[in-house]
This record gives sequence, C-alpha cells and structure tokens, in this order.
Amino acid sequence: MDDASLNFLVLGDWGRRGDYNQSDVAFQMGKIGDELDIDFVVSTGDNFYDNGLTGVHDPAFEESFTKVYTARSLQKQWYSVLGNHDYRGDVEAQLDPILTKIDARWLCLRSFVVDAEIAELFFVDTTPFVDQYFAIPNEHSYNWRGIGERQKYTANLLKDLDSALRESHAKWKIVVGHHAIRSVGHHGDTEELVNRLLPILETNNVDFYMNGHDHCLEHIRSKDSPLQFLTSGAGSKAWRGDAKGWNENGVQLFYDGQGFMSVQLNQMEAELRFYNVYGRVLHKWHVSKPLHSAI
Repeated sequence: MDDASLNFLVLGDWGRRGDYNQSDVAFQMGKIGDELDIDFVVSTGDNFYDNGLTGVHDPAFEESFTKVYTARSLQKQWYSVLGNHDYRGDVEAQLDPILTKIDARWLCLRSFVVDAEIAELFFVDTTPFVDQYFAIPNEHSYNWRGIGERQKYTANLLKDLDSALRESHAKWKIVVGHHAIRSVGHHGDTEELVNRLLPILETNNVDFYMNGHDHCLEHIRSKDSPLQFLTSGAGSKAWRGDAKGWNENGVQLFYDGQGFMSVQLNQMEAELRFYNVYGRVLHKWHVSKPLHSAI
C-alpha cells in the first residue's frame, strides 16, 4: 500500500460489557490496528445490547465501549450506525454530542458520509426499512423518535444516498448499514434492502456493502455486479450454528464465530481480511482497479 492509502477496521454487534468474547476481539483488534496503523474504526451497529442505551448517562456506554477498546491503536475516530437493538433504547442518546464529550472517539449519526479522499463511506440507517419492526403487536418496543413518517423518511434517505453516490468522485465507494443485503446467516437476505437499496448500489458502481446484524463474518460476491457483500457482525455473541445455503453461488466466506474485518485501500487496489477471536486470518481477498477510469 502506498502513501495515498486508507486502513480501517470494521466491527459489528458488540456492546456487551466485555462479555461473550467482546474483550478478546477488542484485544486482537488492538494488535491488528497497530500493525496496519489504522485511520479509523467502522461500527456496523447494534452497539449496545440488549436494548440500546437508557440515556446519555447510561454506564453501559463506558462499560461496553470506553473500557473495552482500550488499545492505543483504537484511540481513533469510530464511525457508527444504529442497529435494531439500538432502536429499542433511547435511540437519540447515541446520537447526542454529550457522548463525544465522554469519549472523543464516538460519532454515531443516522445516515452520513465520510470523505476519506480515495474512498467515500456512505452510512445508511437501515432499521426503518424493515417491516417486522413495525408489526403490531410486536415482541419488542422500538423508539422511532426523529423518524417521522416512515415511508417519507426511507424515500428521502434513498434519494439523498443516490444523489451523493452520483456526485462522488472517490476511487472507492463503500456503503455501510446494519442489515445485510445478502447473507447466508441466521437472518438471511433483507428483502426490503434487496428491493430498494441494492439497485442504487449497483447503478452507482458501489464497491463494497458492509453490514452487521448476523453475528458472523461473511464475504459474498454479487452475481450481477462487482459489488462485494461483507458482513462483520461478530464483535461479541456468536455461534448460532444455523447458516443456510452454504453452497450458494458467490459465498467466499462464512464463519459463525467472533471476529472482525480489516480494509486496506490505495488508488489501485484493495485488500480485505477477516480475523477470528485469536487474530488468525480466516479469509483474504484482493482486487485491483485501473489507475484511470475510462471516460
């Protein structure tokens, strides 16, 4: 990787006060983060279990974040999206700047763009797309404050994303959401995203879609475009043991245990690595791009 490079880690579904191997994953992240001299960390959501935060002064924020990810290399900016479990609590607490005063690394917004020069990362709030969370009666209670009318919210989100992707001149376009588009894990494909989000990603030549939700590590290649589907939702509790469609076309990796992912980018190439709880590389994938795009 040359000087104009970008290195970061991707983690999801983690906040359990260090339990379920969360602390072990954090330790290995610190080691890999140091080796790669990472620029930041991406969180794919479900940041605090089981029911998000109770408010900005919930001790779970420090017990599950500040006191767990203590390695020197992880004292970088964290960019986080919300997951469905986060919506079960005081969802606006995670968005509150007060948390950034408690721990300066923290940044969580509903949907936003990070311009990292050679790459742009587009963070998408996927939970409001999923019909089952709006079913009545519902097993769980969700906090939809700030969403307003659901269909309008999701339509505007997609419109803004499409516009931002069209205007992007970044070498690498990366979209991050909590829910999978394609997955052979417990939850499987998210049909609402297959129908509404996927066409926008393919039209705009997005390179990677990164998500959590399924508590596993996955790499699935699209059958229809260069898009790669990457699940990193193994930050703590895992080992569900109920994967489906193992032999499905496009599945490059499915790992049911805990771990995380690293991304290394420069102008011409990308390398993705998936690590288990012991820091062992489970899967490595490399792709090259021409230095100058055809006009």
